[in-house]
Amino acid sequence: METKDYYKRVLRDLRVSVTDRCNFRCRYCMPEEIFNQDYPFLTRDHILSVDETVRLARIFARLGVQKMRITGGEPTLRRELPEIIAGIAGIPGVNDIALTTNGSLLTKQAAKLREAGLMRVAVSLDALDDETFFRMNGGKASVRQVLEGIDAAAEAGLKIKVNMVVQKGVNEHALLPMVRYFRERGHILRMIEYMDVGNTNGWDWKQVVSKKEMLERIGAEFPLEPAEPNYTGEVASRFRFLDGKGEIGIISSVSDAFCSSCTRGRISADGIFYTCLFATQGHDLRALLRSDDSDDEITERIVSIWEGRHDQYSLEREVSREKRSGGDKVEMSRIGG
Repeated sequence: METKDYYKRVLRDLRVSVTDRCNFRCRYCMPEEIFNQDYPFLTRDHILSVDETVRLARIFARLGVQKMRITGGEPTLRRELPEIIAGIAGIPGVNDIALTTNGSLLTKQAAKLREAGLMRVAVSLDALDDETFFRMNGGKASVRQVLEGIDAAAEAGLKIKVNMVVQKGVNEHALLPMVRYFRERGHILRMIEYMDVGNTNGWDWKQVVSKKEMLERIGAEFPLEPAEPNYTGEVASRFRFLDGKGEIGIISSVSDAFCSSCTRGRISADGIFYTCLFATQGHDLRALLRSDDSDDEITERIVSIWEGRHDQYSLEREVSREKRSGGDKVEMSRIGG
């Protein structure tokens, strides 16, 4: 069945967070001065179990979800990750299972995750020089560590994309070196505009490198042409190199919003259903899972939430920010990117 919201956007993609913890402290997501030892991370009993996670995934698949992406925090920190992936892989109708990761633990885990049923990984990497990368990730891992993880994922047979958050005055100088490196290795690089996700990253318009700016910089060395989306609701705008040597993608939720085609729902590690990356509140599905509610009753609740969905934060950014002066958006570490 198809489930549509107020703007007729279909529920087709689900991003499932399996932990709110991470071994990095990236400035745009989990700055260390806030996400320290005193930060109230979720306790074990608050996080969805393997069975609860797979049960929810099965319910969403009944509603038309075909693509599942495992996120965090850093999902490879979750010991039961292969079990979760294997459970989701067995659900009829799910034809795409992906993982968003910082790549630091992939060297040891890639083969096992592929065996469990994982198909694709999106690895976050914001520069190729350690000085810049350390500054962005809180000094938690070297570039080499992540590149070795990418190589391990490729050897395991996983499809790979690399995600780079581009922040003016921080790592914009790394843009072309990243394009050159991954173009030669046949991996798609996706540049992400620096976003005002959560309340802690000190976001400022002045630090946004826009889609237009990125295309101009890259196109000056490698001429590009637009490419059609692979599917309705694809988050990245695709561009092919004119010489035929691959493509890049740009995720532009700040300068060129794509709210009108958004098909994504998000489940936090503690079972809260969010209908937007920039949401201020979610809907507690964990309580329903741990009560006597049947799958049909939970399905009805999810349908009612999605059908009432009006979210289009990026299209109304300034109005929305004024309304949210209290700074109460959900943190990206809770629901992934």
